[in-house]
Amino acid sequence: MELLITLRERRIYLVQGGAGNIAVYYIVDDDAGGILINTPTYHPELAAQLRALAKVNYLFFPSRFGAQDVDRWREAEIAESLAYGAEARAISGKIDLVLDQKSKLTRTIDFLPMSGRTDGCCALRVRNLPGVVFFGPILTPGISGWPTLVAQEDDHSYEMRLIGSLGLQDIKYDYAFTDTFISGSTNFGPGADGAIQLELKRILEL
Repeated sequence: MELLITLRERRIYLVQGGAGNIAVYYIVDDDAGGILINTPTYHPELAAQLRALAKVNYLFFPSRFGAQDVDRWREAEIAESLAYGAEARAISGKIDLVLDQKSKLTRTIDFLPMSGRTDGCCALRVRNLPGVVFFGPILTPGISGWPTLVAQEDDHSYEMRLIGSLGLQDIKYDYAFTDTFISGSTNFGPGADGAIQLELKRILEL
C-alpha cells in the first residue's frame, strides 16, 4: 500500500491487487471513514491493513470493471456498496445504494455520472479544496502521463465520452485518478484540471 497524498481532511492510498491491473484506491476521510474505490481480491490480511487506517465503510465502483469479491468485502467489513445506474445491475454482487445525479456521500463528496466507456460510468468527486476526482475508466493516462480520453475497443459510446468530457471544463480539482496507475509515470496532480483540459482540447481539435 502506497500513500499518494495527504490533504486537510483525508489521505489517499494506492492499494495493490485489483482485477486485471485495475487500480484500487483507499480514501481515509475524516467524515466518511474508509472508502475503497474498486475492490481487490478479498484477503483478511489486506482488510486488516485497511482497517488499521480506518474502518472500511464504503465500496465505490466507478464501473463494473473494478468490482471483485464484492459480497465478501461487504459482509466481512460490514461495508455499504455504491454504483451508478446500469453499473449497479452489471456488477456481480449486491449493490446497496444505486446512485443518481443528485447523490452525495458527505457534505464534500458527491458523484459525476459520465456514461460512455460503459453505460453507467460514474466518477467520485471530493469538492472541498484541494479537489480530487476519481474517474475510474472514464479517462486513461496518455503519453504525457496525465489522464485523457482514450478510445477503447469495448467503448459503449465513444461519442458520448467526447460529449461528456465537455462537462469537465467547469469542474475545478487539483488531483485526478483513474483505473490505471503506474508509480513514477502516472501524473495525478496538483494542477490536474488544467493539464487534463489541455489533453482533452487536443483531442477535440483533431
